[in-house]
Amino acid sequence: MDRYVVARTYIRGDGIEIGALHNPLKVPPAARVRYVDRMANADLRRHYPELEALPLVDVDIVADGEILNRIPDGSQDFVIANHFLEHCQNPINAITSQFRVLKAGGIAYFAIPDKRFTFDRHRPVTPLSHLVRDYEEGPEWSRLLHFEEFVRLVDKPEFESQGINFGEDEIKRELEDKIRRDYSIHFHVWTQKEFLELLLSLKNKIGFDIELVLKNGHELIVVLQKLGAETGATASSA
Repeated sequence: MDRYVVARTYIRGDGIEIGALHNPLKVPPAARVRYVDRMANADLRRHYPELEALPLVDVDIVADGEILNRIPDGSQDFVIANHFLEHCQNPINAITSQFRVLKAGGIAYFAIPDKRFTFDRHRPVTPLSHLVRDYEEGPEWSRLLHFEEFVRLVDKPEFESQGINFGEDEIKRELEDKIRRDYSIHFHVWTQKEFLELLLSLKNKIGFDIELVLKNGHELIVVLQKLGAETGATASSA
């Protein structure tokens, strides 16, 4: 089973995909997708020069993917967020926003990288208590910490594996550059265990069922269904 088989089983109607860039989910003919990103295509090209040779989806809605401020409540049959939640500074708020815009019975389709099999492998897993604090207090308290961790535990090993010296001066320059550009790093990282722990902590607060959990190579695919009148329950706010 792969991404498309899962999509063919669960995705239909009208919905959105957040942050698809060059790798949109292939969906069945019964699904109509609009693409959401925080920047228009020209700005995305400037922000991600490493994607210069790759085709990007046309962004239909420019909006903050963590709050979906331009998407009405209860308006979507599905929300797709593949390799997006790890880029969120406040993942609990992002998931809450995604369920806000879903109709009762709507589907959330997530894929997240398992940090053990990616460039995040040297980083510690983000504990649930950290995510809860980001949600309750706002993520500003941890933002700089995440950037520094990324530079030290992702960028530094990568440069040094190429024989490039990456001392404290280089770390400082790279950190300042990423913060200045507001570069979209992986703010949080999980293995399947910790990500499922997060979902189970939100299940009753937000109001959803876990329909599918699938290991797919280096990633975890999760399908959730919003509870409500059509599914025999009432969703509560987080």
